[in-house]
Amino acid sequence: MPMTPAGRFIGTLDGISRRVNCLVEQGLLGLGTAMILVVAAQVFFRYVLNQSLFWSEELARYILVWLTFLGASVAYRRNAHPRIDLFSSRLGGPPARAMRIGAHLVAAAFFGLLVVYGAQFAYFVRLQISPALQLPKWIVMLVLPLSGVLLMLHAAAAIAVEWGARDR
Repeated sequence: MPMTPAGRFIGTLDGISRRVNCLVEQGLLGLGTAMILVVAAQVFFRYVLNQSLFWSEELARYILVWLTFLGASVAYRRNAHPRIDLFSSRLGGPPARAMRIGAHLVAAAFFGLLVVYGAQFAYFVRLQISPALQLPKWIVMLVLPLSGVLLMLHAAAAIAVEWGARDR
């Protein structure tokens, strides 16, 4: 059976979402490894060498922020966020699909707010410098709109897949 243009679009969007998610997962592996190394180095320096790394706590905190927001996009793509599916699990078929699409649409609206307000906040702190690392704070806050865009991509892919499932 030949694939329709809508089917190709859904497949392409889902494929892009999948590939971007794979890249983000690899980035999370790097960030997680970096955080482990920074914290381990701090423990070693503090308790073995009796010298504290003044920058390690700040760097670990910033890495944790990036891990949290990027990890949220991976969890959304994997459908791993907790949800209440009391109604959709009992309905089945088209009504359940409509509820899932509605939930993704509401989530996408919130992700849009994260992009807009996250970008505004990153712009607001653009002139601030972190105390220990001397890093511009907009770099740290850039994760807000970035994760919002990733979440919107995954939501669009989920909506497209749900919409395309109606034809099956």
